[in-house]
Amino acid sequence: MSALKKYSYPIASIRTAACLLFLGTALFPMVRPLRAQQFSDPPIKVKIDFNRWHDVNELYADIRRLQQAWPKFLKTEVIGKSFGGREILMVTINNPDTGAEGSKAAMCIEANVHGNEIQGGEICLYTIWYLMENYGRIEQITRLVNERVFYICPTINPDGRQYFLEGAAGDARSGHVPLDDDNDYQADEDRPDDMNGNGVVEQMRKNVPGKGNFRPSSLDPRLMEPVPAGEKGDYILLGREGIDNDHDGQVDEDSLGGYDPNRNYPTGWQPNYVQRGSMDYPAQLPEARASIDFLFAHPNIAGFQSYHNSGGMILRGPGAESAGEYPAGDVRVYDELARNGERILPFYRYLVIWSGLYTVYGGSIDFTNDCLGILSFSNELWNEEQYFTSPALKEQQKDPNSPIRGRKGDFFFNDRLEFGSQYLDWKPFSHPQFGTVELGGTWRKLQGRIPPRFMNEELCHRNMAFTLYQADEMPMIQMGEISIEKLGDHVSQVQLDISNPKVVPTILAKAAQNNVVRPDLLTVEGKDVEVLAAGWIDNRELQKVKPAVVARIDQKNLKRILVRSGFSGKTTRTVQYFLKGSGEVSITYSSLKGGTAIKNFRLP
Repeated sequence: MSALKKYSYPIASIRTAACLLFLGTALFPMVRPLRAQQFSDPPIKVKIDFNRWHDVNELYADIRRLQQAWPKFLKTEVIGKSFGGREILMVTINNPDTGAEGSKAAMCIEANVHGNEIQGGEICLYTIWYLMENYGRIEQITRLVNERVFYICPTINPDGRQYFLEGAAGDARSGHVPLDDDNDYQADEDRPDDMNGNGVVEQMRKNVPGKGNFRPSSLDPRLMEPVPAGEKGDYILLGREGIDNDHDGQVDEDSLGGYDPNRNYPTGWQPNYVQRGSMDYPAQLPEARASIDFLFAHPNIAGFQSYHNSGGMILRGPGAESAGEYPAGDVRVYDELARNGERILPFYRYLVIWSGLYTVYGGSIDFTNDCLGILSFSNELWNEEQYFTSPALKEQQKDPNSPIRGRKGDFFFNDRLEFGSQYLDWKPFSHPQFGTVELGGTWRKLQGRIPPRFMNEELCHRNMAFTLYQADEMPMIQMGEISIEKLGDHVSQVQLDISNPKVVPTILAKAAQNNVVRPDLLTVEGKDVEVLAAGWIDNRELQKVKPAVVARIDQKNLKRILVRSGFSGKTTRTVQYFLKGSGEVSITYSSLKGGTAIKNFRLP
């Protein structure tokens, strides 16, 4: 067979193919092959995984990789050390081409105050990464980096974070300053024991046929339930896995630390018998002291976000009812930001700490709002209802006979989406004190309060988006139109529009009440220029008709006017000067929280 005959085709088929080719060319003449890069994302400069949890060293290593990639924008500093000697790292994001740090409103973000509330550290890392990777790509991100400063501390409690990730105990909420939890004049002597070495401190039960007060649940044998009155069960529960290290009849009752790092701030602090975990006096803890010192040293901080977990909440102060509600103007600002936050963060609720969560004395949110005049939120990350986003699962939760009813994480999600990896069933173990027991009946420490790994990047992005929205709405003083009218011999009337287009005022009403933020300053500079009079015009057009509508400023030095109540959000006001003199003049509005704006002009 010849090669031509071997590969020959019927004439009709060739004609059909030719016709189709002609029609395709005629009907779609503009179609061109598309290059692969048209469908790909922009190249990533620094690749970081957000579907895993970083220990302290890994967290800091990734931050330093980001710093090396963007040295112009990023700097790191150690603001203190933990009790265990670990560095507390603060990252500053600032574009020096658009001004020094102190000249711009700053957003301070901290995470991991409680050692076991780790996902905030990943959000901080994600925020740094996202801002840098998208600077120059996304217009809004570029503007934010140019206009604002970000101070980001990914773990304020590095001892607790490392202990939680390395150890078997899932309750590493505390820091590591030694504490005598059980009042036996010893500190941290009866810690949790991982006796079978599987990396989890489990529950213990003992089989005592007919002599116990618990039994496996009829809904799911993995669960234990108390037996009804008058009946006998086959099990007794012995508490957490471990031994009685100090021979006081209790197991695992004196772990590392045992205090609450978020109860040691000076505002509203109460002693330990009122507020459990508060320590002996405010700022006693090295971690709290490092945070307090940094915040005091940076009065340009206008927004604060502290990431905690869990429950899906956007929280504001006050922490205690006795502190009283915020002034109405401040509440309106908080409400506007948080209501939009509920749209950004599905499953999250906007609440006041004392009424929506519980009473907190000596917390960081009260300190930053009341003592520093910083608008402050605390996000409780991850609402466990997010496990159940399908209508069928929601209905199953309502079923009184369902084994998942009443649980938040639960077996269906674990069995079908995490393939049983997060729950440890009961297994026999030979205990040195209790004989043959069973260990298990426990969720792993990463289940429940912390999202599954595959859902964490969405959590990072949505919470970052809310915090960036808050940063974008921090105050920003801007100069507007100016009119200059010569009235007589070297006397001019100057009217200048000044505005704050953002939601947050330059000085919160609570801060003005407490006198914790220096007044805004309105100054006039010019060689041989004298200010004869000054006043505020709230409605420039009305003033043209009724020239008497001017709020006269009665201060001795009208070249340096103190604006004690600050500048409200979404407001434009007109300042009117009567100036005597000529030549170059500058009017400056300086605000600690809202930045500085300058208007240069020339008097005739």
